[in-house]
Amino acid sequence: MEQMLWDAACSIRGEKDAAKFKDYLLPLLFLKRLSDVFDDEIDRLAEEYGDRETALEIAEGDHSLLRFYLPAEARWGVISGREAFDWPAKDKPRDIGEHLTKGVRAVVKQNPSLSGVIDVVDFAAERNGERDINPAKLRGVVETFSDPRYRLGLADVQPDFLGRAYEYLLRKFAEGSGQSAGEFFTPTEVGFLMAYIMRPKPGEDCHDYACGSAGLLVKLQLVARELDPTSKVPLKLTGQELQAESYAVAKMNGIIHDMQIELARGDTMINPKFRTPDGKIKTHDVVVANPMWNQPFAPDVFANDPFDRFRTTGGITTGKGDWAWLQHTLSCLNDKGRAAVVLDTGAMTRGSGSKNDDKERNIRKWFVDRDLVDGIVLLPENLFYNTTAAGVIVVLNKRKPASRKGRIVLLNASLHFRKGKPKNYLPDEDIRTLAATFLKGEPVEGELANITREQAEEADYNLSPSRWVAQGAAADHRPIRSIVADVLALDEQARAIDQTLARLLAPL
Repeated sequence: MEQMLWDAACSIRGEKDAAKFKDYLLPLLFLKRLSDVFDDEIDRLAEEYGDRETALEIAEGDHSLLRFYLPAEARWGVISGREAFDWPAKDKPRDIGEHLTKGVRAVVKQNPSLSGVIDVVDFAAERNGERDINPAKLRGVVETFSDPRYRLGLADVQPDFLGRAYEYLLRKFAEGSGQSAGEFFTPTEVGFLMAYIMRPKPGEDCHDYACGSAGLLVKLQLVARELDPTSKVPLKLTGQELQAESYAVAKMNGIIHDMQIELARGDTMINPKFRTPDGKIKTHDVVVANPMWNQPFAPDVFANDPFDRFRTTGGITTGKGDWAWLQHTLSCLNDKGRAAVVLDTGAMTRGSGSKNDDKERNIRKWFVDRDLVDGIVLLPENLFYNTTAAGVIVVLNKRKPASRKGRIVLLNASLHFRKGKPKNYLPDEDIRTLAATFLKGEPVEGELANITREQAEEADYNLSPSRWVAQGAAADHRPIRSIVADVLALDEQARAIDQTLARLLAPL
């Protein structure tokens, strides 16, 4: 996959800014996936009805036999030039750019649910009389995706390949552009760690109010299937996203995983879209999210919040919105709800020591006093694409088990990483272990502390795991007198070696 995407990106290098590569490559990748799956389903029908030609005729008459019906001009065989298509004279495209644009529009016409998903760019767009992307360069992308090694059918790729493709394009191109890619993407392994901590059960209602590419929701469903492989009851997945391109990728992600994800666009903090009939915020069993870290927060805007998310839950924060997101998270949880939210580490310490004068500290106090914080996981540094800072996973639980009542689990996972390029990553074999350690909650020297609410109060609500769990091997301290003696002895040895070497070299 990485080689395919790299080769495709090289085909349009110079045509668009690197950060825009994903805007063109992802819809084409998705179209290729749809076409390969269409071919797989026609082959299946051909086995049932005798031959491919008959299968195509039957599919033409009943589109419901297929996941998505692709009109002939949008099928990859026609796009790549391997198969002929008789265009009406007035509609015949001049080049591959016009062909692709007409093709994706034809797909949307047959499949309205793909509107705003696959047709997000115009491959034939012009500016100042010149094409945004040269047709010859687009042809290079099509030829790359047409390589037989890169088939994307039902049995050819892992179900989360589109999310991984999105991750790769962000890591390779968007990161270097100065864009805050991490605002809408959570590294794959962090998403799985959150899912294993949540342990979703069949049929549970799961929500992500800042869903980006919907990766966290997809991972919840994948983990739910792993934990209960016999169940046929899917999770109820919903998500809200502000950015148009992220919303489109989220729709693609759900489709490619064969998952029903109800998505809405909009600013969650100002206008949460998932509401009850009487206008209140809808509540869920599980909430997962990675909202923008340290987002500026204007308290005057929310002084009269129509959903009353802040006034009664510790007050309105000032400056940074991290705890405002946790207050919103709380409003999204039902009576037995639990949540895992990724935030900046500073949100766990800011204001501690201020003696009641800091708004963030006071909101932390409110959450701790009501026993809503199940625990905090400190992640390794340099995992996220828009920052080298370590993040934390804040776990909330409105119905803690008896063994965890009145306590907070603090897991320091900062040493569980491997070096990667350009980012570190959590090894696969550590993800389940870390989740199990957190859920067990028993103290582990150098890794996990289990503190009481009284201890949190004594620390003025500093909830950083590094405050409670010291990591790293103890230094081997030696007296300075001993170190100086060793240095002098080594210096004497060096002089003796020099004298011996001089005697050996003198005859030469």
